[in-house]
Amino acid sequence: MEIVLDRLLRALPDFLVLIVSVVGQTVGLVWLLGWRAARAGGKIRLAIAVVGLLSMAASIFTFLLRFQVVARHFPGWWLGWGTGLSIAWALLSLSWLLGCAVLLICSWAIRGHSPARRRFFRTAYTALLAAPPAALAYGTFIQRHQLYLREQKLDVPDLPPDLDGLRMVQLTDIHLSPFLSRTELQRAVDMANETRANIAVVTGDLITTWRDPLDDCLDILAGLRADAGVFGCMGNHEIYAHAEDYTEREGARRGLRFLRRTAALLRFGNATLNLAGVDYQRKGRRYLAGAEKLVVPGAFNVLLSHSPDVFPVATRKGYALTIAGHTHGGQIRMEILNADINPARFYTPYVDGLYRRGAASIFVSRGIGTIAVPARLGAPPEVALLRLCRT
Repeated sequence: MEIVLDRLLRALPDFLVLIVSVVGQTVGLVWLLGWRAARAGGKIRLAIAVVGLLSMAASIFTFLLRFQVVARHFPGWWLGWGTGLSIAWALLSLSWLLGCAVLLICSWAIRGHSPARRRFFRTAYTALLAAPPAALAYGTFIQRHQLYLREQKLDVPDLPPDLDGLRMVQLTDIHLSPFLSRTELQRAVDMANETRANIAVVTGDLITTWRDPLDDCLDILAGLRADAGVFGCMGNHEIYAHAEDYTEREGARRGLRFLRRTAALLRFGNATLNLAGVDYQRKGRRYLAGAEKLVVPGAFNVLLSHSPDVFPVATRKGYALTIAGHTHGGQIRMEILNADINPARFYTPYVDGLYRRGAASIFVSRGIGTIAVPARLGAPPEVALLRLCRT
C-alpha cells in the first residue's frame, strides 16, 4: 500500500501539469472558435479543432508515458522528450491564456476606437505570442548548456587551522538522460578536476529514470580526482529507479564511495573532518533518523544530503555544514516585483546558494542537469567549489 501511495504522489505533479495543460488548451480552443475565428471558413475552424484535439491527446499520452507499463513499449527518449515537450506546451498554453486574459481586461478598461489603441493591442498580442516561446528557446538551447564554476566561501567560526582553505568540489543533479549528454558530463568532471580540490562530492540524482545510462554516468564520474577521495549520497531518482544498491556497489568498484547512513573520517594535518551521508530524505517522514550517531565530537562534521530540507534538523544534531542539491536552483526562475518566482519555492525555503542558522551552514547547488523541461532560465548549471575559511 505504501509503494502504491508513493507512486501516486510522484505522479501528482505531472497530473497537475496535465490538468493545467488540458484546461488551458480547452479554454483557448473555445476562445478561438467562439470569438477570434468565429467568422472564419468551415475548413479553418475544422483545422483549429483538429489541432486542438490532437494537442490535448498528445498531452494525455505523454502523461501515460511516465508509467512503466506504458513506457516499456516505446524508446527511452520518448519518455524524456515527450514529457518535456508536453510540459513546455502546458507552460506556453498557460502563459498565453493568462496573458490574453490580462490584455482582454485592459481592452475593456481602455475603451475607445482610436488607431493608437488598435496598434497598442496588436503589438501587445504579438509580443505575448512571441515572448514565452523565445524565453523557453533561450533556456533550452543556450542557458541549459552554460555550465560554469561557482566558487563559494564558507566562513566557519573556530574552524581548526588545518582545515582553513580546504576545498570541496560538488557535482549534483546530473540527470544523465536524453536532456544531458555524456560529453556535457565529461566537461563538468574536467572542470571539477581543474579545481584540484581536497574532497569531491556527488550529491545524488545521477539519472532521471530506470532507462537512463547509469553505468555510463558512473564511468564518467570515476574520472573525478581529489586528494582525500570521491564521496556521494543518493538522490530521489536513484530511489525511483530502484538503483540505490546497484549505484553503491558499482560506484565502489569504480572508486566512488556512496555514504548511506555511514561516515568517513578524513585527516588533514592535526584536524579531522567527519563526512557523513544519508539517502534522500522523503517529505512526511522523520528527517535524519539516527544520523546523530554519525556525529564525531571534536571533528568538523559535514553532512551530504540530497534534500536541503533537512538543514534545521542537521543543525540540531551537530552538523556544522550540510551540502545538498535537489532544487536545480529552481531551474525555471524569474524575478517579478522583487519576488523570486520558481517551482522549488513550493517545497523548500532552501533553493540556491548559502544559508545559515547560527554557526551552521548549508550550501545548495543548482546542479548540472534538468528534469521535466529541458530548459534553464535564471538558474544556469554549475560545478560548485566550496572553500572553508576560519573566522
